[in-house]
Amino acid sequence: MFYVIGLGLCDEKDITVRGLEAVKSCSRVYLEAYTSILMVNKDRLEAFYGKSLILADRDMVELESDEILRDAATDNVAFLVVGDPFGATTHTDLLLRARDLQIPTQIIHNASIINAAGCSGLQLYNFGQTVSLVFFTDSWKPDSFYDRIAENAKFGLHTLVLLDIKVKEQSEENLARGRKIYEPPRYMSIPTAVNQLLEIESIRKEGILEGDSTLAIALSRVGSIPSSEGLTDDDDGTQRIVAGTLSDLQLQPESMFGRPLHSLIIAGKKLHELEAVYAGAFAVNQENWNRIAKKHLEVK
Repeated sequence: MFYVIGLGLCDEKDITVRGLEAVKSCSRVYLEAYTSILMVNKDRLEAFYGKSLILADRDMVELESDEILRDAATDNVAFLVVGDPFGATTHTDLLLRARDLQIPTQIIHNASIINAAGCSGLQLYNFGQTVSLVFFTDSWKPDSFYDRIAENAKFGLHTLVLLDIKVKEQSEENLARGRKIYEPPRYMSIPTAVNQLLEIESIRKEGILEGDSTLAIALSRVGSIPSSEGLTDDDDGTQRIVAGTLSDLQLQPESMFGRPLHSLIIAGKKLHELEAVYAGAFAVNQENWNRIAKKHLEVK
């Protein structure tokens, strides 16, 4: 059996009972280590699961799938994924390869940022398409996300923006020279994301991401246990939720948003009153949030 098991969002204890039982039954256990990360290291996972874990980077998953699936037709092999197994298309491809080899598969689901984004107070059925935001370079600033956000905005829907992470990435020079030298991990922060969104708005000029009137909610380390209520500048690694206009968020110090991983929600302009009140509790400028939210409520 080939198991693809979701690990949830935070630490070693987020795995489900069914998932843990499956892991303990396996002869080999792979930990996917590039589409997302947990908030604890590999050693803690191994101690809790009682199994050694094989780190599976992008190259292994995309180029060495036969090795991952080896003997899975007659033995139990697990592939562990942060969040839910279907959070990335790569995992679907791996399951299709297993199917082609007539290897039995089993999916064990878990929480992911897709549903945990409800901690913002915005109702999940009011979300539209999810988009990804990659790190810009001097010569590459893709803006296809803008069109997806615009489509969501047309129907008053919220947009979850997943921020880029760079794990085991090579520089252009090392890649060109074929040198297996990797850059330090990088995780996109809320300030970087907001600046990039506003930069594309300044180019497109379609009014989709106006800094002073677009409400947004920044999420940090969703799933970790909050140590206290409200906003704090103490970075203890727990969950943070910070709301405001894009301009409000742009003005905040990076420490306000806590440690990565970060996500960002662009609020739609047909807010439900309960959404406005709940998310407003996290606003850095309560008066400004209420004023703009009231306009969105009047759109209905």
